[in-house]
Amino acid sequence: MSVNDAAARRIFKALDRFKIELPSWGFADTGTRFGKFFQDAAASTIDEKFHDAGLVHALTGACPTVAVHVLWDFDVAADATAHKRVAKLAQSHGVAIGSINPNLFQEQTCKFGSCCSSCEYSRAAAIRHALDSIDIGHAVGSKLLTLWLADGTNYPGQDSIYQRKTRLEKALKQLHAAMEKKMRSGTMLVEYKPFEPAFYHTDIADWGMARHFAQAAGKRAKVLVDTGHHLPGANIEHIVAFLLSENMLGGFHFNDKKYADDDLTLGSIDPYAAFRIFDQIAQFEFETAKQPGATPIAYMVDQSHNLKPKLEAMTQTVCEAQKLMARAQVVDRKKLATAQRKRDIVAAEMLLKEAFEADVTPVIEKWRKLKGLPADPLGELRSSGVIAKLGKARAKARKDRGETQASSYA
Repeated sequence: MSVNDAAARRIFKALDRFKIELPSWGFADTGTRFGKFFQDAAASTIDEKFHDAGLVHALTGACPTVAVHVLWDFDVAADATAHKRVAKLAQSHGVAIGSINPNLFQEQTCKFGSCCSSCEYSRAAAIRHALDSIDIGHAVGSKLLTLWLADGTNYPGQDSIYQRKTRLEKALKQLHAAMEKKMRSGTMLVEYKPFEPAFYHTDIADWGMARHFAQAAGKRAKVLVDTGHHLPGANIEHIVAFLLSENMLGGFHFNDKKYADDDLTLGSIDPYAAFRIFDQIAQFEFETAKQPGATPIAYMVDQSHNLKPKLEAMTQTVCEAQKLMARAQVVDRKKLATAQRKRDIVAAEMLLKEAFEADVTPVIEKWRKLKGLPADPLGELRSSGVIAKLGKARAKARKDRGETQASSYA
């Protein structure tokens, strides 16, 4: 299916507004629950993370901000001046700091939970860390506070689920109040996950619970939808449409999965599923007379590139997101409305299928050319040799710093 002029104009408008936040941790060495796998070109300093994010932004024109994880990217004990220096470092690479992500799962105090824990000391430590994260957000000019809790229990009877809910409501209200003072125009994003690392019950297990906790927290809290955080068979686009209608959709973490929370690159397993999410957003904008891409949604990447080269995987994801979003703009909404009124199910479905199969590449390439961007960002990256150069330079830098990546089988 070719793209007509009206659809091309919609795609251009949507691409202009479509910004995708990159995660700092997505450029660093990662692995599985059993170990970490190393890449020579992986970033190991905050400067290298910002450099790589800036490179992806320069290639795609779509990634002006970087999500940061507080314990991994900041010295919590440092003062505001030091935090501002980190923000200036990001700017030197052509990007800005985006969402602030407190780490409420890594420390030993989080063994039995953070904000939900029955241990008063653990709860206080978690809240203190989140408050410190808000201070950092204030110093660097962040507008987003992203909260993911690994809280839950592994066995029936381990703790009072009722009390854990109450503790979390109280904690989120406290954090929301602090955010309103320090990050005045900011938004709190509440993420959910059905299981892992807790295996019996997770304290924020689905979108309904996340919506409840967001509303309990305060007016600036909304729900974050991670596309990998759903049980098999979940209709994610239904969740998206519902949250949009309630003005409670705050943002996305993009990734893909085959089984559970696999953190694979967006569209690598089921691109039609991601397309259907973008379709519901485009449909909402049509129904509410908004311009394409005008709905305030924080689009972010959250993937584990433990086998793919980091820079390639991130660029690939951004290009895939642009393509799938563009295809959703191809749908003729007026024809779809007519088919729906007539209860012509086949015609309605075919409008979506034809849009999904549309070749939007020429339109996206034209948009990139007008922006002074490479027509094929991933191809440009792969042919540039930059990853090999970075690998050599960074491997030497790590060696000079005395850092090792030794194998157990060496």
